[in-house]
Amino acid sequence: MKISDALIGVKLLCLDTAPLIYLVERFAAYLDKVRTIIERIDRGDIEGVSSVITLTEVLTLPLRLKKTSLEQEYRNILLESRYFDLIPVNLAIAERAADLRARYNLKTPDALQVATAIETGCDAFLTNDTGVKRVTELRILVLDELELDLPHEAQ
Repeated sequence: MKISDALIGVKLLCLDTAPLIYLVERFAAYLDKVRTIIERIDRGDIEGVSSVITLTEVLTLPLRLKKTSLEQEYRNILLESRYFDLIPVNLAIAERAADLRARYNLKTPDALQVATAIETGCDAFLTNDTGVKRVTELRILVLDELELDLPHEAQ
């Protein structure tokens, strides 16, 4: 499915950790796809959110390796972007995550990410984890299943 088709009707998009890692650490296989989506967020066409869990996940390696520039790049994207917000885990998200874990056998971080998307009213969840596709309460977009639009097709 083309990215523009996948994003039809999406006004609020929750991003899993992996797409953000692909962007910041410039994973060649996914960089253009993620950039295309992030550009829409940067323009304000779509609002982006993620759980604060993402901050924990992306900062661990840079902190361990003492890569302060990489750490700062993650902080800038996650904390300073105009149309992107990190959502704290609250009681509703925690309870929704427990329900998702029970019904779909998700790992806790995945359940918290998806619960964040559902509880904040997201239209879709962007991931590269095909296991999350078991969740039926939300449109799940898997990067490996998305195709870049040709320049004249992009919206």
